[in-house]
Amino acid sequence: MRRRVLKDLDRWRSEGEGVAVATLVRVSGSAPRLVGARLALTVSGRMSGSVSGGCVESDVMDRALGILDSGKAELVTYGILDDDEMGVGMHCGEIEVLIQPDMAAPVSRALSLALDEERQAVLATRLSPGRGLGLQMVVTASGPTGSLGDGVDEGVKARAVELLGGAAEAGVESFAGTDGSVEVFVEVFARRPRLFIVGATHTAVPLCLLAGQLGFHVTVVDARRVFATEERFAGADEILKLWPDEAFGPDVLGQDSYVVTLTHDSKFDVPALACALNSEACYIGAMGSRTTHARRVEKLRERGFGDDDLSRIHAPVGLDIGARGPEEIALAILAEMLAVRSRRRGGPLSQREAGIHDED
Repeated sequence: MRRRVLKDLDRWRSEGEGVAVATLVRVSGSAPRLVGARLALTVSGRMSGSVSGGCVESDVMDRALGILDSGKAELVTYGILDDDEMGVGMHCGEIEVLIQPDMAAPVSRALSLALDEERQAVLATRLSPGRGLGLQMVVTASGPTGSLGDGVDEGVKARAVELLGGAAEAGVESFAGTDGSVEVFVEVFARRPRLFIVGATHTAVPLCLLAGQLGFHVTVVDARRVFATEERFAGADEILKLWPDEAFGPDVLGQDSYVVTLTHDSKFDVPALACALNSEACYIGAMGSRTTHARRVEKLRERGFGDDDLSRIHAPVGLDIGARGPEEIALAILAEMLAVRSRRRGGPLSQREAGIHDED
């Protein structure tokens, strides 16, 4: 979602629109959106994203339009409302939202370039009140762009370098400045997770589309050129018309890689699964019946893979939601991928004892 909002911002800037951005920087208790959620809007009324799922959006939008006139950032706290209380606020928790004019051009260009090139970036935004509220700096492997003032840049840069290479995260941190402690909202924009779909089948089409909407970089792998076409997979970031062992070189699959085989054909599935098992891929799924998978397992054993290796394969692939048809099967596969990423079992939230957003 953050990337989608930033893409919309890039487009609106290129069209000469005046833009304001609201960012969720703190959450206390429960809230519909996670820290780092954004809402962007223009003078003409175009809007992208959300900071609360609708609870405070109307007030945020009103304030944002005022900030477009004043050019001054504002840090707003929305507290908890009683069930019968009228007004603007939350019903389950308290949130803090930074509303500011669009980021400075050099910062926006540096961040956009890094994201377009699939490089990690850290965006730091000053939260301490005063004239510096909303100042921003982006740090990539190429170095920093922008300044937060009050002598905190070096400390923020050092922290950003520590975070580069890690997972996406966001939170408020304090840094020593010339006149005391300065609070900074630090966001890590990690490289998009990679989904490799092996087999340009009917299910691959909605899986490619849905995965792209959820923020995955999607690669379709299939040597059958009649199936692996740009027309069928317009939403794919990459189409490799290759056999799996040709597509998966030694450095292709990493810890942020998800591999799903959809062909039911051992000529494709077994080499693809072997490459995935020899990598650090975080998710490996294979479509097919238990009988089909048993045959695959025997072929993989012949290649030297043991029980620990084979247990990494999710087969039959997907969560049990009673899926029928390509679209529903694609949804079941993605649901399992997200559950694995979040270290969840994928059961009903109504049966979960821990908090909705708590880590397991």
